[in-house]
Amino acid sequence: MIAHDDTSILGLLATGAEAGIEGVLVTLTGIEGASSRGIGTQMAVLADGRSAGSFSGGCIEAAVIAEAQDVLAKNRGRTIRYGVGSPYLDIRLPCGGGIDLLFTPRPDPAAIARVLALLDQRKAAALRLSEDGAAYSNAPDAGGFQRNYAPPLRLVTLGHGEDLTALVRLARAFGILVDAYAPADDHRAAAEPGVTQLTTRTVLPALAGDPWTAFVFLFHDHDWEEHLLPHALAQDGFYHGAVGSARTHRARLAGLRVLGVPQDRRDALRGGIGLIPATRDPATLALSILAELVQDYQACAGIAGWRRRAPGLVGHDPAAHVPTRT
Repeated sequence: MIAHDDTSILGLLATGAEAGIEGVLVTLTGIEGASSRGIGTQMAVLADGRSAGSFSGGCIEAAVIAEAQDVLAKNRGRTIRYGVGSPYLDIRLPCGGGIDLLFTPRPDPAAIARVLALLDQRKAAALRLSEDGAAYSNAPDAGGFQRNYAPPLRLVTLGHGEDLTALVRLARAFGILVDAYAPADDHRAAAEPGVTQLTTRTVLPALAGDPWTAFVFLFHDHDWEEHLLPHALAQDGFYHGAVGSARTHRARLAGLRVLGVPQDRRDALRGGIGLIPATRDPATLALSILAELVQDYQACAGIAGWRRRAPGLVGHDPAAHVPTRT
């Protein structure tokens, strides 16, 4: 995985709790001006100094760790402003903005474990956070700051050759859960670790989707799509796409209509996939498709709007909460 995600951040707190090491969950709850991170970004800090997550390129993380340890020592949560408007004049953000960080000490291990378990089951979850603690939330209008968590992006991809292997390798390096399928006679793709071999066009793999799963078809021998595409389109997912020219896609949709695939499912299938048009090599195609998947996943998971300030957040007004250092 390239960087920490929700499960690794919460997982550090869970690991610490199992070892008897207390921790702090730090959440970005407000932004003034520019910021390199969004509302709801989190960082976990353990009493022994270990941490996961970040709020900048490294300019405030040491200060956050020190603050979290002070929160544990004083047994009192707090909301701190860093950057513009902060009483900490020695800490500045390179973007020139200001951020409010909510320090929640000793989050309930049972609540953290429940969120992690739900994410592992590919179900959404939420925590209600305040300076006093963290609890599992199923009441959106309760007090505190509610942080929603979506299951991680999962990719189901079926196809041939280097187009398939390049996408599989790049997606796995990014940290995406990948299920990949290739014809058994495609020795290069079928030999890629973790790729399941397809022995016939009519024996369908046990595909299963959910709202956070993407299905991508990378076949250039389009005979393989005849039975596999309807099978995939019947599964829940935020993205269904297949490579090919505009003419190929028109023919593909016509074939799906003949097979009786419903109009709404045919409309869900994208052609000409990826953000970079007319790519001609496997690596660029993989990057182009992955960028589109991540963009659409963030939209469907609500990355821009899923983190909200619920009524009654203690200390949400930076001017009303001036911290002191001792």
